[in-house]
Amino acid sequence: MPTRRAALALPLAALPCAARADWAPDRPMRWIVGYPAGGGTDVLARLLAATMGERLGQPIVVENRPGAATNIGAEAAARAEPDGHTLFTAGNETLVFNPALYRSLPFEVDRDLRLLGLMAQFHLAVAVRPGSPAATLPALLDRARAEPRRIDYGSPGVGSPHHLAMERLAREVGVRFNHVPYRGMAPVLNDLMAGTVEAAVVDLAAGGEALRSGRIRPLALCSAARQTSLPAVPTVAEAIGLADFEAYAWQGLTTPARTPDAAAARLTAALAETVAQLPVQARMREIGLEPLAGGPEAYRARIERDRAAYWPLIRALGLTLD
Repeated sequence: MPTRRAALALPLAALPCAARADWAPDRPMRWIVGYPAGGGTDVLARLLAATMGERLGQPIVVENRPGAATNIGAEAAARAEPDGHTLFTAGNETLVFNPALYRSLPFEVDRDLRLLGLMAQFHLAVAVRPGSPAATLPALLDRARAEPRRIDYGSPGVGSPHHLAMERLAREVGVRFNHVPYRGMAPVLNDLMAGTVEAAVVDLAAGGEALRSGRIRPLALCSAARQTSLPAVPTVAEAIGLADFEAYAWQGLTTPARTPDAAAARLTAALAETVAQLPVQARMREIGLEPLAGGPEAYRARIERDRAAYWPLIRALGLTLD
């Protein structure tokens, strides 16, 4: 079995050296982020942009274009000059959920964005308010089963990874919650700590400190394995025997679709080299993110796997953002 370091280096080995050296940016680059400044996605982009810029020999300026569930930023990237100087953070919200949630988009994600590589995933936890009578995930689900739609849970918005993770869990175990959408994770955390809502799916990047300090109570992780930052918290699979249940918010890097092959190859290599840096990985884990390795093929496989899991759910729930 390859070591973790070797696994992170695999995308580099797949790229011919000549392809990586054929192109270099000739002016400052921009990295579009479809979320406000200060959040986990923004912090990740700025962390990676600093090291990637050094490798590429040009500064990379992060440009926040929030709104419309990342579609404003995605459209700006899709319409940008395809010369290798524009990057865009695209995760499962942009590439998996939005094509199913919107009947009409001003761009086509599979046609207008070129995949470069994976960056990181955000671990998600089912959590409850501090005074909740539900001390475990089974207890919360039992209450929801006895009182359909009576238990409020918050999310950063309709169609967010957090929202769909909770709805997927509820559907698989046969319970119904009442969804309360917010505009971002910060107000969800505030209302959860205040007891305004009973539960939420919280990402560890935004809510890790509140989870560790006891200001909100973690019941189960949606990850495949327990996390060292919350070692006593079981996974959903452990807590209720729901085999193979996993849900994450994850992100990768894209560029306009018609970007030349040489530029795309160099950008993919620079991203993989950056994510493989141990100080970068340490900082990512420090802020609650797990580094992901993989170039365009691994990126595409992840998209298709999530679409197979979530598109039927979105259709069954009748969710739409139009």
